Amino acid sequence: MIQCVWKKDKEMKKMIDKDITLIIAFYFIQGVIHNLGHPVTPAFVRGLFIPDYMFGVFFASMSFGLMLGGPFWGVLSDRGQKKHLIIIGLLFYSIGQFGFGYSNHQLAMVFFRFLSGFGVASSMTLLTSDLIEKSDPMHRAKHLAYLAAAFTLGASLGYAIGGFISTNPFFVSLFNITHYRKMFLIQAIINTVYTLSLLWLLKEAKAPIGFKKPSMIEGLKQLTKIDLSLFFFFLSLAMITMGSVNLSKYIDVYFDQLGFSPQALGTFVMTTGIVSLITSIFLVPTFARAKKQIGLIAVIHFLSALIVFYVFRSTAFLLSAYTIFMVYVVFKTIYQPLEQNYIASYAKEGKYGSMMGLRQSFVSIGMVIGPLIGGFVYQQNPLWLFDMSAIFLLVGVLLLGFVYLFQKQEK
Repeated sequence: MIQCVWKKDKEMKKMIDKDITLIIAFYFIQGVIHNLGHPVTPAFVRGLFIPDYMFGVFFASMSFGLMLGGPFWGVLSDRGQKKHLIIIGLLFYSIGQFGFGYSNHQLAMVFFRFLSGFGVASSMTLLTSDLIEKSDPMHRAKHLAYLAAAFTLGASLGYAIGGFISTNPFFVSLFNITHYRKMFLIQAIINTVYTLSLLWLLKEAKAPIGFKKPSMIEGLKQLTKIDLSLFFFFLSLAMITMGSVNLSKYIDVYFDQLGFSPQALGTFVMTTGIVSLITSIFLVPTFARAKKQIGLIAVIHFLSALIVFYVFRSTAFLLSAYTIFMVYVVFKTIYQPLEQNYIASYAKEGKYGSMMGLRQSFVSIGMVIGPLIGGFVYQQNPLWLFDMSAIFLLVGVLLLGFVYLFQKQEK
């Protein structure tokens, strides 16, 4: 009898491990596909004679879609049918990417960026919540680190492939890339094929026995009842996101402004992906065991701010980008699974989707406000933009001080 139960538990663990590996693989594939158009976006927007500040508006509109989509898909997923919600959202993303490349009108492009963000929020939120549900608390941070590393590596590879295809004479001729907009058509087609494959590859999660499906209104109401310490942690997350997103997005524009090709940008981003992967495998599991997580996160971002202040003032920018800036990439990689694990610890059983949806909303608030402000600041002086990003990181550290104080009061 005992041997039978042990055997059943072993089989169950094997199934869960397989599911977790599949989720990480899906995230990697999405990282590749969803970043194919990024290396050409600055040049594409500039070629349409659209003002530089619109680059920030386009990114902010996509982030606004993510902000609204996170809780929407998250609360819906707590009622079941995660698989179908992911597929519907990804199809919205395909439509949005195609529309962005071919609409030829600023307002229409803003709408399609919003649609892309709203759609892709489904897979970003629900695959993460699914991994959290299937991970035991001891290994959750490690699995989240692998998930983040898979996406980062995929994104880096996507940048490299996108930059290479758009500039290599053979592929330019093969795909008839007479204009950068063609990259968005290629991206939309590949994403649609991937999405349809999920009908067979993605398993639908089973709801626990006796689980009562909450209504949409009930689910949204529950999100308003969070601890004060968690609320300030979300505010810190939003501020840190404002800084890190401006860095990741405007370093693209900065490379373009300095005269580097899309392929050079793709190679740089690919390097950050490799650094992120190595960090996730060898460093994150060690840092995940640290007891004072809030203090660790604060130190990481204080040092990150100092790095940013230095790198963009360096007279040898490319050398600094490939050396000192990579330390910032290491810190950023360590941070994400720590913050996701911290937030997941506040979620009740069966409510991981809505909690991670709420997290996505605060991340997206940072992704909306940061680039909107950043677009105007960058136009005045690129250095001011990177200084502002470092200041956002420091404000995030200050808010973590309030998290620590509220935690002490709640105990």
